[in-house]
Amino acid sequence: MSKAKILVVDDEENIRFLLSEELADEGYDVETAMNAEECLQKCDKEPFDLVVLDIEMPGKNGIEVAGELRKQKPGLKIILLTAYSHYKYDLSSWAADAYVVKSADLTELKQTIEELLKL
Repeated sequence: MSKAKILVVDDEENIRFLLSEELADEGYDVETAMNAEECLQKCDKEPFDLVVLDIEMPGKNGIEVAGELRKQKPGLKIILLTAYSHYKYDLSSWAADAYVVKSADLTELKQTIEELLKL
């Protein structure tokens, strides 16, 4: 079975690095993007199985990007990742398949990715 390909989108370099290292250690093929524009360009050029999207980013936020990706790539799995739990109740965040609050402990994120990628 081939490795799932994941795109990590976050405007903070240290978070992109941490997530990409942790997910690569789990056996995923990981790429990163620093903002909405880079995310949309990469998703246009190559197929990803799952995108982990930060919500709070300069320019377009993760919820807007999730909505665009949902229209362009209906089968793509999307996880919104944020430090702010109030987004969980924002109806537009339902454009994503899952919602994870940022934490130093990545267990919830890893479990969510694993569940979403089960075929």
